This record gives sequence, C-alpha cells and structure tokens, in this order.
Amino acid sequence: MSEKNYVVNIAECSRELTARERIYMKDTTNAIKLDDVVADEKPFNIKPVDYAILSVHNEKAQGDKDYEQFIILAEDGNKYYTGSHSFWDAFCDIWFEMHDSGEEYTIDIYKLDSKNYKGKKFLTCSIA
Repeated sequence: MSEKNYVVNIAECSRELTARERIYMKDTTNAIKLDDVVADEKPFNIKPVDYAILSVHNEKAQGDKDYEQFIILAEDGNKYYTGSHSFWDAFCDIWFEMHDSGEEYTIDIYKLDSKNYKGKKFLTCSIA
C-alpha cells in the first residue's frame, strides 16, 4: 500500500460518532468555509449541534503540512469549517458553558480587525 499524501483523523468530537458520521465529519468537500460566508460588516448566525476537530496531514500544503480544521454541524443541516484558532477558542467557551445547560442558543460569527496585523481581520464568535 502506498503512502497517502493527505490524511485526516478526528482528534476530538462533541459526541461518539458512528462510522458513517465519522466519514461525513472528516469530509470538508461538502462543507462551507466560514471565511466565505461571514461578511465583514454583518454577523452570520448558526445553531451548533455537533463539532469535531480534524487533525490533517497534507504533503502538498504550502507551509505547515500538519494542521487542524474545526468542523461545526449546524441545526440547519449545513457543515461549516475553519482553521481559525481565535474563532475556535471563542466557540469552545460558548459550547462547553451552554451545551449541558439545556438552554436554547445560537452563535453570531463575525470578523474583527486584528490588533497584531494592520489591515487584516480575524474570525471570532459570540453568543446571540
């Protein structure tokens, strides 16, 4: 068997997944990139139902060949992904506080101006 140039594993997930669900979560070809749907001036709102952290090894990647992608499955049936750690830190703060509370919630996803990189924006989120 030849070595694979692209390998994806689930490093963490919000719940135990079936084999079919694991395959679905690892596939980003049918997922929506958050950077593409979040406008600079208007938040994008979703209700998260599951998440996964993907550990990716990509021999053809520019720069770091090992990286993470963060997947969110939303109540609307769409699967969203990003590599933004600033977003993921904010998302996890909300998820772990709210998930077991039983309260209904949604999150607003938006871009803010970076203090470290002039003219650049970063992805983050807040509870709606």
